[in-house]
Amino acid sequence: MKLVDKYISLSRQGEAVWISDVRENFAALAGTKSLQLRLCCLDGQERDYDCPLPAWENGEQRAFLLEYLKARVFNILSCYSGRALYLCLEREDRELKKLAEDCIAAFYREPGLKKVLNIAGRLCRSLGLPPFELGIRGPATGRPGPGPTALTVSSLGTKLRRAVESCGSGAFCGIDVGGTDIKLALAKDSRLLAMKEYDWNPAESPRAEGLIRPILLLARLMQARLSAELLPEGSLERQLLDKALEKDASHELMEETIRACSGNEPPRFSGIGLSFPDVVIHNRILGGETPKTKGMRENSELDYEEEFSKLSSLGTELEKLCLPGGRVEIVNDGPMAAFSAAAELTWGREGDAVQGGIVAHSLGTDLGTGWIRGSGEIPDIPLELYDLLVDLGSEKWRAYPAEDLRSVKNENSGLPGLRRYLGQAAAYRIAWQLKPELLEGFTQEKEGLLEISMSPRDLRKPCLEHLMQAAAGGDGAAREVFRRIGRNLAQMTREMEYLLDTGTGSRYIFGRFVKERDCFALIREGFKELMPDMELYAADDSLALTPMMAQLAKLEDVTVAQFAQAVSAVYFSAFERQ
Repeated sequence: MKLVDKYISLSRQGEAVWISDVRENFAALAGTKSLQLRLCCLDGQERDYDCPLPAWENGEQRAFLLEYLKARVFNILSCYSGRALYLCLEREDRELKKLAEDCIAAFYREPGLKKVLNIAGRLCRSLGLPPFELGIRGPATGRPGPGPTALTVSSLGTKLRRAVESCGSGAFCGIDVGGTDIKLALAKDSRLLAMKEYDWNPAESPRAEGLIRPILLLARLMQARLSAELLPEGSLERQLLDKALEKDASHELMEETIRACSGNEPPRFSGIGLSFPDVVIHNRILGGETPKTKGMRENSELDYEEEFSKLSSLGTELEKLCLPGGRVEIVNDGPMAAFSAAAELTWGREGDAVQGGIVAHSLGTDLGTGWIRGSGEIPDIPLELYDLLVDLGSEKWRAYPAEDLRSVKNENSGLPGLRRYLGQAAAYRIAWQLKPELLEGFTQEKEGLLEISMSPRDLRKPCLEHLMQAAAGGDGAAREVFRRIGRNLAQMTREMEYLLDTGTGSRYIFGRFVKERDCFALIREGFKELMPDMELYAADDSLALTPMMAQLAKLEDVTVAQFAQAVSAVYFSAFERQ
């Protein structure tokens, strides 16, 4: 089969083999074996995906087709999860049936693939559904319909404007949890009172407490700042607060400040919005397969499922800081990005821009993806696109361990997922491939692994800043790093639209990658090479239109790109999601 042999050859040369190209080319072939992937979604609806496969002539071709089939199943479950997924085929085709059986066995045998089964299992248990099933069925008869459509009470634009207006009275806290830092915004009566940035490395924590405690501490610090509104500007307590709100303030200093400012009855919030980088369904953190919980997963002294379940208590703990009836709204960082873009566009009276819904990405340590429909509904699906398997090639780079910065494998899955094609890990990898000197002074070799130095100082963020500055300064290799990230973003978009069919013609990008305008221009340039008809927008100061976001744009020493999601989390605490 010449087409498959071509893909195998490209992979051996270290080239990417994009899954969208393979899928489209297989669909155009004559004489393929008929296979369908039928997903039973969490809400009970069903979706079919055609997956025709060419006949294979040898073991090498079969191995490639097996990898392709595994990637197709993995991507569907990463996007939707579900109650069950079936490989539908003619049972008389023994070769195809054996391939399907090998595919299913791999999901139970290989830890990286099994993560989507773990997530599906947790979601089904939390929703009171039967255990998730991955199996084989006979040919699908007819295409499932879309299912009943809920009546739309109000449009997305109406809901967004109402949320912004609701924050005009009361005290609110917005929390944006990232992979390397946490950012917070405090507001009272639509006036920004304080911003706080806190560096952390949650993957190092062996217990859930290591993730929960810092978030609660920072929320209590915002509570203390709210208390200080009644104190004179030059008071000792206000001076202490100023130091505690600095980026490098210690836990001890923050605790001391809370004790000094809060008193016996600290003021409570009207709402708290939390953007958290994991699967969030029905306001609960339920995924458990991200890099943030790596330390917990590897802690042999505890039961991981039991320990991870403690994260679901975070919302309850935050509610204790709220007034009676106060809302704590938790969402994945991707939907928060989509919400942020939509809220600003709506407030800027560009109502038509959100009628068909919004798709946005947060691009920093990882990739977050969010989608809000035109009705204002945020689909209750994982949308874990940072793990998508979009490259079936790059054999040379797959040979490196996941912990090596040259590898295309995600550290949390061991699979060649999108994290190594988008985000800061991608920038390091591509920079090394193009010009290793770009990483000089930022790397260390440890037990044969090349990695960005983490001690005595964490150089991950400084390294990315260095690459961005080099690109802005005209370094050709550094500029190509960001063009390639743009092309990779386009490849991810092709797969996303195939899986979801959002119908949106634009993407809004948040995070550190849009902080430097020259770098975003390069990302956009690479993206448009593959998707010229889709628009890419930076969520920068031009998207600062709501009252609090406009205040953020005027602050010194902070940027909209950095703190937009924290401010948007304030508004999100008042958003009607359904």
